[in-house]
Amino acid sequence: MLSKFKLGLIAFLIVGLLVACSTESPTSGGGDDSEDDGEIHIGLAVSTQNNPFFVTLKEGAEAKADELGVELTVVDAQDDAATQLSSIEDLIQQDIDVLVVNPTDSEAVVSAIETANDAGIPVVTVDRSADGGEVVAHVASDNVDGGEMAGNFIVEQLGGEGNVVELEGIPGSSAARERGEGFHNIVDEESGIEVVAQQPADFERSEGLTVMENIIQSNSDFDAVFAHNDEMALGALEALEAAGMEDVIVVGFDATDDAVAAVEAGTLDATVAQQPAIIGEQGIEAAVSIANGEEVEEFLPVELDLITE
Repeated sequence: MLSKFKLGLIAFLIVGLLVACSTESPTSGGGDDSEDDGEIHIGLAVSTQNNPFFVTLKEGAEAKADELGVELTVVDAQDDAATQLSSIEDLIQQDIDVLVVNPTDSEAVVSAIETANDAGIPVVTVDRSADGGEVVAHVASDNVDGGEMAGNFIVEQLGGEGNVVELEGIPGSSAARERGEGFHNIVDEESGIEVVAQQPADFERSEGLTVMENIIQSNSDFDAVFAHNDEMALGALEALEAAGMEDVIVVGFDATDDAVAAVEAGTLDATVAQQPAIIGEQGIEAAVSIANGEEVEEFLPVELDLITE
């Protein structure tokens, strides 16, 4: 027979055990899982970090995440659509609260966005849009407007008469489509302006150099170049200088540090100024608002300007 003391001790221990179990955090999941501290976790999928524009965009996002006290995980697709899909799937497995995407390819990214949709993760796109999937908000400059700025500048500089070369960005990217659309909205209405060559150079400086060299070899009779970004414009400048064609007007897009320096030096005629740091910042701000259950606008525009000096 157990003594009353021992029975009382056993009862005390049982009650204590029940109390301990009842006070365990419902979000801890038991075992060795860490307790959810309520911190917002955002995933940022960037198209590339080999382009200074997107480096600045990422840095803007990181600075805003630090300021707002949220966790940010960044993945780099290295301009490869398949890599971006895989890296977004990895972010989804990390239980992010919101996915922010800078698409490498606006069409190819759709399946990744749909995967996030299926997982119940809201999506924000930055700089480049997606061709499908459910996107809560898009943060970008108006690329069509920027292309029109470049077109108007070239028409004015040529006095409405001349041949123009267009260096296009990555085929399938919204930025390439929209900047080209805006540019052609202007030049196609000018009877004295003819676009004599249109070739993609994938937003890369080395490709801009190579493509421009090939164009010069096949037809050097042109007066201006519009490149869908500054990296291609700077590559084109190298080829033109090597060919002794320093009177050709060259216009870029993005206003990267190198491009602005080239404008100030008089070698690049103009660049359409985006603000990549602000695009990154606003992408994170939108993501945090969404995670907190707040309404955001579907399109959050970032102002453009044309730098000519």
